[in-house]
Amino acid sequence: MTDFTVFSGHAHRAFATEMCESLGVELAPSRLSRFSNDCLQVQLRANCRRRDIYIVQPLIPPVQENLMELLMMVDAARGASAAQVTAVIPHYAYARSDKKDAPRISIGGRLVADLIHTAGANRVLTMALHAQQVHGFFSMPVDQLTALPVLAEHFRNRDLSNTVVVSPDFGNAKDAGRFARALGVGVAAGSKQRLADDQVVIDTIVGDVAGKDIIVLDDEIATAGSIIELVDAVSSYNVRSIAVACTHGLFTGSAVERLNACSAIDEIVSTNTVPAPEGLDKLTVCSVAPLFAETLQRINSGESVSSLFSSEDTYG
Repeated sequence: MTDFTVFSGHAHRAFATEMCESLGVELAPSRLSRFSNDCLQVQLRANCRRRDIYIVQPLIPPVQENLMELLMMVDAARGASAAQVTAVIPHYAYARSDKKDAPRISIGGRLVADLIHTAGANRVLTMALHAQQVHGFFSMPVDQLTALPVLAEHFRNRDLSNTVVVSPDFGNAKDAGRFARALGVGVAAGSKQRLADDQVVIDTIVGDVAGKDIIVLDDEIATAGSIIELVDAVSSYNVRSIAVACTHGLFTGSAVERLNACSAIDEIVSTNTVPAPEGLDKLTVCSVAPLFAETLQRINSGESVSSLFSSEDTYG
């Protein structure tokens, strides 16, 4: 392995610290300050010269502030003669801006990818991009991890004989199918129509869910509008229990209040790609920091990353 150093922005230092504990290294110090005109200033307070630098920063609210800190840290590492700079972005928020679905709008996912490349990143390490085409927005290698094995492990040690995995829509059905095969259970999907960012309608469920134990799987929960709508839809089929699982548990806006008020939900499972919210009942957080640490080791030593997820056997 070559010499490497891990820095963290301020978005989720606990995640970076856990990564470093798995790697057996210290998290390198950095400093963020603000000028009187509100401009940010970043300083990396450890040697970067001829070292592989990894900068950990999920894009979580305040997204623009955290993005700017990431760009400045990447630029600082490049200016300090780093050998390679990898942006470790557990949650890439702009992945939702992946297409031009209205006149005269920006495709933010591609624009932010260009900014990260221009700042000096040589590689991006991320997890569960909202849409596969976002991978192609980047002008450098991207290692995209999946949390499905970690989430599957959480559910595996229970009776799954009457369980069905349900995707809120057909767009997420492929991942739901992979997750269902990992658990050896059936799969179903909701027929969803999005009316606004926080307003959806699910008019039918495609698949057999009547009388089943349900695991709702989504890549991300923000306002929880889709989840509440889907839970209401499957509840009409007299299901036995409902668990909700996701990779990115953002729980923005009134999501915590919405989910706490939904008595039909028995359990909520998320990973720690973003900090857990306060006050959310029935929440279990599964850590993916060790998976990121293992991937960092493989990148640094020139080993295959795709072999971590090269077959369905990975999940079983």
